[in-house]
Amino acid sequence: MLHTARRRWLTGAAAVAVGAIVLTACASQRDDGGGDDQASDVDTTFVFGASGDPASLDPAFASDGETFRVARQMFEGLVGTVPGTADPAPLLAKSWDQPDDTTYVFTLEEGVKFHDGTDFNAEAVCYNFDRQNAFTGVAASQSMAYYWGVIMRGFGDESIYGGCTADSETQATITLKQPFAGFIPALSLPSFSIQSPTALEEYGADEVGGTEEAPVQSEYGQSHPTGTGPFVFDSSSPGEQVVLKANPDYWGEQGVVEEVIFRVIGDTTARRQALEAGSIDGYDLVAPADLQALEDAGFNLVNRDPFNVLYLGMNQAAPGLGDVKVRQAIAQAIDKDALITQVLPEGTVAATQFMPDAVIGWNEGVTEYPYDPEAAKALLAEAGYTEANPLTITFNYPVNISRPYMPNPEQIFTNLQSQLEAVGIVLNPVTNEWVEYLDLIQGGTDHGIHLLGWTGDYNDPDNFVGTFFGLPTNEWGFDNPELFQALTDARGLATEEEQESAYQAINEQIMEFLPGVPLAHPVPTLAFDARVTSYPASPVQDEVYNMVELSE
Repeated sequence: MLHTARRRWLTGAAAVAVGAIVLTACASQRDDGGGDDQASDVDTTFVFGASGDPASLDPAFASDGETFRVARQMFEGLVGTVPGTADPAPLLAKSWDQPDDTTYVFTLEEGVKFHDGTDFNAEAVCYNFDRQNAFTGVAASQSMAYYWGVIMRGFGDESIYGGCTADSETQATITLKQPFAGFIPALSLPSFSIQSPTALEEYGADEVGGTEEAPVQSEYGQSHPTGTGPFVFDSSSPGEQVVLKANPDYWGEQGVVEEVIFRVIGDTTARRQALEAGSIDGYDLVAPADLQALEDAGFNLVNRDPFNVLYLGMNQAAPGLGDVKVRQAIAQAIDKDALITQVLPEGTVAATQFMPDAVIGWNEGVTEYPYDPEAAKALLAEAGYTEANPLTITFNYPVNISRPYMPNPEQIFTNLQSQLEAVGIVLNPVTNEWVEYLDLIQGGTDHGIHLLGWTGDYNDPDNFVGTFFGLPTNEWGFDNPELFQALTDARGLATEEEQESAYQAINEQIMEFLPGVPLAHPVPTLAFDARVTSYPASPVQDEVYNMVELSE
């Protein structure tokens, strides 16, 4: 069976992700107990340092990494990912067929139970899809059911969801109103997890309140999450921790971890100190400056394959940036290799376009702008900017934040500043804290060039270039109907073969237009105590802790 094979692959993929190394450093003792008093001395509690609370325990209302991280332990969807990749793979659906461009027939795993003991079946699948499409009010806002709204293009009659039928206990058919080649990959998002209809109804899952700016979760979303995954909900203390226990009736392979604690530690330095002190087993988004010291101290570093892009955005509504020669000059003033070598994590590769090469439509022959300071100066002169009349632009960047695509924005800014000033560009640096920064870049027009990026949610090109350039936005400040239409047409293509050629052409179109400079695909790093001997690293963070391996 396909799914059984997938469970076996996870263990092997995890070993590869960690480097299949044998560790000899002594494991530190954590302060939470949870040891196995029976046949082994292995402490079966796994403590992960989370950067924040999950926004909701209802994955239908999940859209951020910390919420996804917790949801993936308790919930499963029809589709998962091939271990170590972003490619779709069977999960609760052991197979599927597509008889036409808009119809998907899923054959489901048998004998699977939800955590409340009720049956997983085709009716449960349809209940979950129908439920999300019926969201209204606050539930249907971007701050709540973000991914249904984006992927299904809305709710109710406005969405592309055509319905779901339970053909039998083990077969469900989902129809769309128009072709969408990214549908199967999108189903790997935790937002499309299958939840217990009984629990959803019993605990009023749809009874959300508040406003879009300040939503209030339902009783279900706060304390009664009920899925089919390898861990069940135990308790939550906002601002402190979330505790999960191993599911004794899990239908798949259960590992050695019997308890998971997500301990909330907002500061990156504090997470590193917690690991060093032995109070957590691991954490994510390790600062590049900390890597060597952690490795020298015997901690286990795990890299994810980068499924992201760091870019220098250009707001064409700002003076000078509407001229393509200026944008080309900025691109040729940047030495990406020096940037990577000097301030980005080891293993980072230069970006040639606004998506990594694992995504459909990546174009090997796309137009590039090699580092050439003299060519940059000549382009600026052609655009009317000289030493006597230099180009002066605002350079916006965030502070006190670390993202997978941008681990150290202050250092990235400093590096690029020296390169741009070397060709005669005068910069006006402006900094903001993260939330205010996003509001400024995405919500207003008073900005110039800026640092930002994206980590892909699933393997589909629309999740990258469609997100960036599908519509006019304040971030980029341009109106390019030809590009907008090409992206609209491409997202509705029925097959990957059609997508491949369409998005290759779109990537070339983008790089000729040059709305920004794709800089790099940084490698995100996790750090673990030496007792964590295997971790199932995933480029899209599809990391389920029944596959974590622990030693004494």
